[in-house]
Amino acid sequence: MVRLALILPLVALFQCDKDETVAAYGAADQAWALQEIDGQPFEASALLRFPEEGRIAGNAPCNTYSGTLNAPYPWFEIADLAATRAACAGLEAEGFYFAALMSMTQSEVSGDVLILRNENGHEMVFKAVE
Repeated sequence: MVRLALILPLVALFQCDKDETVAAYGAADQAWALQEIDGQPFEASALLRFPEEGRIAGNAPCNTYSGTLNAPYPWFEIADLAATRAACAGLEAEGFYFAALMSMTQSEVSGDVLILRNENGHEMVFKAVE
């Protein structure tokens, strides 16, 4: 009984290291291209990746970006979003993309489709890039 009491905390400790984000539920190891925001086609180019546990990265219309992802699936919460500072004609679309991305609170992966949404009814639809 004493051995079991000593082993269980160790097992629990190792379980804490397991990735519980959307990346572990089908989003990792791919690039996701934004298709639409709130049912409207996104005409600019934006990619989202999950390069390692607890991280996001990607390419917005003008800049590359990265951030921390720290909510267990199906929840979605980005912190510490940082981007390079290049200017281009797509800067307005980029601002729209970042604002939408930061407001998302839930995620769903279904095959080659990733959907991010929030409690206000806003939604972003991504498709896996081949």
